[in-house]
Amino acid sequence: MKKVTRVILIVFFVVCSLFTTVYATSNESSKETLKNEKTHVLLEMKKNGEASMEELTEQYGSRTYAVTASVLNAVRIYSIPFVFIGIAISAVYQYVIGLKRMDARNIGFNGMIAIITIGIICQVLPIIFAIVVTRDSN
Repeated sequence: MKKVTRVILIVFFVVCSLFTTVYATSNESSKETLKNEKTHVLLEMKKNGEASMEELTEQYGSRTYAVTASVLNAVRIYSIPFVFIGIAISAVYQYVIGLKRMDARNIGFNGMIAIITIGIICQVLPIIFAIVVTRDSN
């Protein structure tokens, strides 16, 4: 159990370290510059999001379909890292802990099958949605 806790903590710290930005200066001018840059980035993201939502609304012909397509696209993109992390954790259960305990080996195998299945569903669902909506609109 200690090994699993260590692996989970290492994965957690690695993921957290990817999302942090460290700047070496602490001047007031640099803080103001950073604040302006963050504001500019947020405004650009908002404009891009609105533009893509307008494009999706034109493409699908409905605001509801556009929101659904946007959500499914986000699920498709963000499911990939979760699938990799889930497979890594399941592999630890199956191949590391499972050497000593058979129930942990089964948990790892079943978890890996479930995570791969969910990952495939998250990747295929936007395609199915696009096919059904384009057939429906024709």
